[in-house]
Amino acid sequence: MLKNNTEPGRPKPTVLVVDDDRAVRNSLKFLLELEGFPVRLYAGGEELLKEENLPKDGCLVIDQVMPGMSGLEIVDEIRQRGGRNPAVLIVSSPNVKVRKGAETRGIAVVEKPFLEHALVDAIHHATAAHT
Repeated sequence: MLKNNTEPGRPKPTVLVVDDDRAVRNSLKFLLELEGFPVRLYAGGEELLKEENLPKDGCLVIDQVMPGMSGLEIVDEIRQRGGRNPAVLIVSSPNVKVRKGAETRGIAVVEKPFLEHALVDAIHHATAAHT
């Protein structure tokens, strides 16, 4: 497990969870809050993109497969709007196209179901690389 790269006294970044499954959103909120992260939940890309006050240091945790926009499409749209938030893509059995797309965008991929601390470690790594 990676150590928390947050400096002492510096707040952890807000994690923006985007997943169309309410149970998954709530489970991730519980897990991440136990790790000390502030968490915001979104049911899909459209809801996230309507948000007027996305934190600049927020880390996106986005499901790849959702109705409407895919996780990678959401990240593309945020970046087209000038956002540079680090991101972690969560997906069951990612194919080569998804892995390559994430890699070219600098996005970590974490497979569902998560193994031990894989998601938390990926968030720490993404946010440390972003600062």
